[in-house]
Amino acid sequence: MDTAPPRASGELTYRDAVAVDVPVLVPLIESAYRGDSSRAGWTTEADLLHGRRTDPEGVLAVITAPGSRLMVVERDGEPIACCQLEHRGDAAYFGMFAVRPALQGGGLGRRVIAEAERSVRETWGVREMHMTVISLREELIAWYERRGYRRTGQLSPFPYGDERFGIPQRDDLVFELLVKDLTG
Repeated sequence: MDTAPPRASGELTYRDAVAVDVPVLVPLIESAYRGDSSRAGWTTEADLLHGRRTDPEGVLAVITAPGSRLMVVERDGEPIACCQLEHRGDAAYFGMFAVRPALQGGGLGRRVIAEAERSVRETWGVREMHMTVISLREELIAWYERRGYRRTGQLSPFPYGDERFGIPQRDDLVFELLVKDLTG
């Protein structure tokens, strides 16, 4: 007989995604970035990009690639957030960060990114976390800066013409590398 006390309702759990999670994770990621549903939160890219943010093949690739994880955050067994973590030498890459739009603005994102940082430090022993953000996303970049990330000024082009990343609504999209020192 299991005598462990039941988990408190609302407690967050973290786990690595598996292939059977893909049908649930794709709509979660899409809802945080694209379409009218994304406007319920503040991380929407709906004014910058139309079309899809990802697809089942892209999510499965993150789950199954060597040195890559898709961390799923659940509350009461229901996925409410996720993020990609990829081991890149002395650094980890943080991407595909999605929080259900209705839950944004309440501190969940801060908790998820803190857990992601803790996890990559402990699992991979990395010294830095890297991410790329569309440089026009000033409010989002400011949020990351408040979490200790710094702008590097290192830019990379947006993949215009590749609809797997969305349909740009502007011709001035570029990614900027943000970095956080995880040793301090």
